[in-house]
Amino acid sequence: MPGADESVFVAPDNTTQIVLAFDDNRLASALFGQYGQTLALIERRLGVVANSRGNHVTLEGARESCEQARRVLESLHERLRRGDELAQGDVEGAIRLALSQGSLFDFDPAAARESFEEINLRKRRVRARTPAQDAYIRALKRHALVFSTGPAGTGKTWLAVAHAIQLFERKEVDRIILSRPAVEAGERLGFLPGDMREKVDPYLRPIYDALYDLMDARIVERALQTTEIEIAPLAFMRGRTLSNAAVILDEAQNTTTMQMKMLLTRLGENSRMVVTGDPSQVDLPSGQMSGLAEAVRLLEGIEGIGHVAFTSADVIRHELVARIVDAYDRAATRKRERPE
Repeated sequence: MPGADESVFVAPDNTTQIVLAFDDNRLASALFGQYGQTLALIERRLGVVANSRGNHVTLEGARESCEQARRVLESLHERLRRGDELAQGDVEGAIRLALSQGSLFDFDPAAARESFEEINLRKRRVRARTPAQDAYIRALKRHALVFSTGPAGTGKTWLAVAHAIQLFERKEVDRIILSRPAVEAGERLGFLPGDMREKVDPYLRPIYDALYDLMDARIVERALQTTEIEIAPLAFMRGRTLSNAAVILDEAQNTTTMQMKMLLTRLGENSRMVVTGDPSQVDLPSGQMSGLAEAVRLLEGIEGIGHVAFTSADVIRHELVARIVDAYDRAATRKRERPE
């Protein structure tokens, strides 16, 4: 590959040693991570030993594991060479892709980079980090209504906001409408201090964070003032027709059946809608059905509607988050299987 040389040695005990040499010391330093954090993550996830010296890195371990680690490093180096920045989520995504690909075919990091869908914004380029995210972006581009379900940390809301911003920047829609049901962990708005906006804003903070991460702050502020970007609780959507808009409903697992039906029937001409939620974190009163779960079931297979289901394998936050999600899922499964 451009920018790197490779040497492979097989020891008498059948362990493999791969030495990669990168021709740009600056990119090599960024690739290995601050204090070698990227290499440490690769070691933990792939079971290899990675030692760096200058612009060289030596990988030792089982042949398949070393090959996977090589792919990860070459893929990430290719991104850096093209001017992208790397976050821990990018490293985790590259590792998962290498694990899913196996090692029985030739690998071209430049071609692999292009295999995942991306969203090009004025401020930055957003690329899928996992196969599920890739399917999600494809669904967003193809369908007028997309349901996205799965655990926290899989990029459901962030990618939905990125897609909405892209539609807005391309003038394919006139406005962005972002909403959440104001129900969290059994608490109620009336107990919060302040006026309605001050009561509502804490519930919508994750959406604000995504907006400011993906758009210039001045543009966000101006669009909020002109209501080209509108952020409101779900209850404010009743009676409206949402035309020429990109609509996102976040935390939809906390909607009732009637609330979900109300929102879905707001969809107007030339509008796109994304509904995201985590079915395992329902804060509705006990015994009340989640509008998200029912909508996914009722609308399955209808033309123009897409559904992407994420799992703990798609979590791109801290690597412990996936393990935490798995632990809770196992506990929930045991509870369901335990006889009364």
